[in-house]
Amino acid sequence: MKSDPRQSDIVGLVWFTGAPRAHRLSPGDIIRIDRRLCRVIRVNDCAAVVLMNRPPRIFKTGFDRAVRFQQPPHLFRISANAEVELLSHQQQKHKPV
Repeated sequence: MKSDPRQSDIVGLVWFTGAPRAHRLSPGDIIRIDRRLCRVIRVNDCAAVVLMNRPPRIFKTGFDRAVRFQQPPHLFRISANAEVELLSHQQQKHKPV
């Protein structure tokens, strides 16, 4: 394909100081939901996966012995742009290309 000599060339310089944040939340962020601390595990276009620790269950058996069970953490999804209280924001480290 030949270029037209009558048409001027368009040259531009674009300077990026870093990758723009596509979402409000990022992996590693600490957030507060329902007065509980949560950690953001993954973030993609449709959701952020959040991990919330559950309190241990403590009860007494029929023989008057205290038993304590630590429940597994609760995983749930929220919007990647959710307006939640952000306590600690982790800066993403980008690999050079």
